This record gives sequence, C-alpha cells and structure tokens, in this order.
Amino acid sequence: MEGGELAGFKVMVIDDSKTIRKTAENLLRKAGCEVITAVDGFEALSLVADHKPDLIFVDIMMPRLDGYQTCTLIKNNEVYADTPVIMLSSRDGLFDRAKGRLAGSDQYLTKPFTREELLGAIRQHLDQPG
Repeated sequence: MEGGELAGFKVMVIDDSKTIRKTAENLLRKAGCEVITAVDGFEALSLVADHKPDLIFVDIMMPRLDGYQTCTLIKNNEVYADTPVIMLSSRDGLFDRAKGRLAGSDQYLTKPFTREELLGAIRQHLDQPG
C-alpha cells in the first residue's frame, strides 16, 4: 500500500485520549489524509462546522458529550447527515454496537485498532460513489 492513497480526504478523530488521537492522526496522515482532531464532542461540533470532514471517528467514552450524543447531534444536522461516523470503543459488546447504530453511526471499531482497520473503514465509506 503506497502512502498518499487517501490523499484529499479530510478525516476527524474525536477522542479524549491523546495517545489514540496521535496514533490515529499519524496513521491517517501517512495515508495522505488531512486530519482534524478534537478532545471531546463539544470541541468537535464547532470543528465539524469549520472543516466539514469527509468522515468522522468518534470515541464513545468521553467527558461532557459522549460519542453517542456527538454522533446523534452530527447526524441530526441535515448538512452532515450523510457524513460517515465511525464509533471507536474499547468495549465490544452487542449493546454498545446497537446503541451506536441507534445514534446513527455507520460502523464500529474496537480499540486498539490496527492500521488496516482504520484505513479499511475509510475506504469502505469514502470509495462509494457519491
């Protein structure tokens, strides 16, 4: 896989863990993505409006506004309703996945994720003809 294969895609990573944000940011930048990071849902909501990402990764367990609430707010805005939102969680239960679907998420990745999982998720959602 060559670097830059996802050039031109703008991806947002919302996670209160600096380690997760940095890991995802490094992997995505190496693949050619423009990356915007946010520490929680409140910060993310203003950044979504400013940057209009093509795809959003959001952690579930965050202070103030969790991933489910953040996803619901993004999906309820008609401007961003079609933006793929992928939940990130260290919990892999059926209940968590179902709750993510109810919030409008398009996919669910379990942490720690691999480079292949992260990039595969982007390809799956952004390669679709729009």
